[in-house]
Amino acid sequence: MNNSIKILTSEIICKGWHTLKKVTFEYLQKDGTWQTQTREVYDRGNGAVILLYNKDKKTIILTRQFRMPTYVNGNSTGMMVEACAGLLDNDNPEDCIKRETEEETGYKISDVKKIFEAYMSPGSVTEILYFFIAEYSQDMKVHEGGGVAHEQENIEVLEMDFNYALNRIETGEIKDAKTILLLQYISLHKIL
Repeated sequence: MNNSIKILTSEIICKGWHTLKKVTFEYLQKDGTWQTQTREVYDRGNGAVILLYNKDKKTIILTRQFRMPTYVNGNSTGMMVEACAGLLDNDNPEDCIKRETEEETGYKISDVKKIFEAYMSPGSVTEILYFFIAEYSQDMKVHEGGGVAHEQENIEVLEMDFNYALNRIETGEIKDAKTILLLQYISLHKIL
C-alpha cells in the first residue's frame, strides 16, 4: 500500500453499465503536508484487445462499429475503426480475447501472444487493457462475426492491407488509441 495516500470517502455517483465513484483522499506532498483532493473514478472492468495479422497476405483484421462517446465528442458518424476488443467478464485475458475474437470477427484462434498491458486513461478510468497479437488464416473463419445480439453489437469486420491501415492513422480514419498502438507494434517489430 502507498502510505502517501489516505482515502477519506468513496461514494457511488452512478451505477449503470459500469460504476462511477467520487473519491476524496489525502495525498502527502513532497514538503510533508497533506493535501485533500477529490477525483471521479470510472470503473468499467479490465479488458483485452487483439490485432489479427496474416503474414502471407500482409493483411490485418479490424472492426468498425458505432461508439456513442465519440459521436457526442464531434465524430459526425460515431463510427470507429478499431482492433477487436472486449471486457474480461471474469475471464483471464487470454480466454477473453479468444472469445471476443470469435464473436466479433468470426475467426477461431488458438495461439495468441500477449505483448504488453497498459492503462489507457489513468486519470479517470480504472481499466487495464491487455494487448495481444495473433496470426489468422481463412481456414480459421468459422462464421461471419459481427458480435452478439444480446450485447447489442453491430460490428462490421474489415480485412485490410497492413500498410493501408498504418496510413489511416495519418489520415485520421483510425483514431482509436489501442488500435494505433497495435499497428505501431507490428510495424516496429517488422512482423509484416
